[in-house]
Amino acid sequence: MAKTEKARDAGAALALLWDETEQPTRGPKPSLSPRRLAEAAVTIADAEGLDAVSMARVAAVFGVSGMALYRYVPGKAELVELMVEAILADRPDLSAAGDDWRARIVEWARRSRAVYQAHPWLLPATGMRRQAMGPNQLGWMDAALAALEPTGLGAGDRHQTFLLVAGLVRTMAQQSADYDAEQDREWNRLNGELLERHAHRFPALTRAIVGGAFDPIDDPLGFGLDRLLDGVQALIDRAR
Repeated sequence: MAKTEKARDAGAALALLWDETEQPTRGPKPSLSPRRLAEAAVTIADAEGLDAVSMARVAAVFGVSGMALYRYVPGKAELVELMVEAILADRPDLSAAGDDWRARIVEWARRSRAVYQAHPWLLPATGMRRQAMGPNQLGWMDAALAALEPTGLGAGDRHQTFLLVAGLVRTMAQQSADYDAEQDREWNRLNGELLERHAHRFPALTRAIVGGAFDPIDDPLGFGLDRLLDGVQALIDRAR
C-alpha cells in the first residue's frame, strides 16, 4: 500500500493566513516572510501557470534551498492559499455603483472576473473544496453580501444568490481560459460539415444554428447576470 500523505493541520494553515503564527523571540530575524514567498509564487504562476509553482522554484528566486522555505510555509497547499490572499488584497469598493443592490452586485461580479482574467491560475487554485480562507478572501465575500442586504431577502437567500453570482463568474472565466480561436474555427468547420449531412436527425439544433444561436455576443457575463438577477428580483417581489 502506498504511503499516505500526512494530513494538513487546518489550524496552522488558518493561523498562517490570518498572520497569527507565533514569532520566534530569539535567534536571528527571518530574512523572508510568507508574504514575500507568496508574491514570488504569484509572479511565477502568472507567467507559467500554477503547475510551475513549487517550493524549490520559489526558493530559487531568493537563492535559498527548497528546505529553507518550510521555515515559513508548511507546503505548497498553504503557499497557494497565501497566493490567493495576495491577489485579493484590495477589497472591492462598490460605492461608485450607487445605492442600487443590483448595480453593486454586477460591479462585484465584473471586478471578480477581472481578477480571474489577470490570474488564470486562480481557477484551479480555488476549486470546489473546503479550503482555508484568509481575511482578504472573506472580505470579497463580505462585500458581495453587503451589496445584497438592501434586497430584504433572508440571510440564506442572500448567500445562495452570492453563490450563484460567484459560480457564474467562475464559469465565464473557465470558458475564457479554455477558449482557443484557431481550435474553435476548426471545430466549427468540422461540426458544420457533419450537421449539413445529418441535419434531418437534429432539426431543432439545425434551426437554432441557422437562427444564429451560436453567434458570439458582446457581453456574455452581462447577459448571464441580467437573467440571474431578474430571477432574484422575482424572488424579492414574491417575498414582498
